[in-house]
Amino acid sequence: MKTVMHVLGAIFSCFVLIGCGGKEEKKKEGFTYEKKTDTTQKEDVNENDVVITGNDLMKFNKSEIKVKSGKKVKITLKHIGKMDKNVMGHNFVLLKQGVSVSSFGNKASAFSKNEYIPEGTTDVIAHTKLIGAGETATIEFDAPEPGTYDFLCSFPGHYAIMKGKFIVE
Repeated sequence: MKTVMHVLGAIFSCFVLIGCGGKEEKKKEGFTYEKKTDTTQKEDVNENDVVITGNDLMKFNKSEIKVKSGKKVKITLKHIGKMDKNVMGHNFVLLKQGVSVSSFGNKASAFSKNEYIPEGTTDVIAHTKLIGAGETATIEFDAPEPGTYDFLCSFPGHYAIMKGKFIVE
């Protein structure tokens, strides 16, 4: 009986050894394990081109934007939510230094026919149009003097959450 157990154990061990070893992993054609880096793309990217998103939870995806002075700035605002602009509209408004976000936001709420930008205001450096679900708006302007500026969404009530710092270096 002991001999039979030893023989069965030896046979089982052989199957385990054969089953576990000897296979080489085949790589898929065209697939490599090394990480490739593309250096040509970085040269073409303008560091003053900024994409910012707004959603149905009244949030921008950025609370700080840094750009270089003396260059053109391109801001692209994308509304990634599902609600219409009459219900959950968003815009990007860059205020001049020293302008209060809350004062401007309160004043802007009275100008629905002007997409919540007060008519004749001198408080704004640049702003996008008001957009809704799935829409995109882009503006281009010269970077202001180095310093820190405030940006916000001027749709009524949004400025309390949808705001941030625009830093010109």
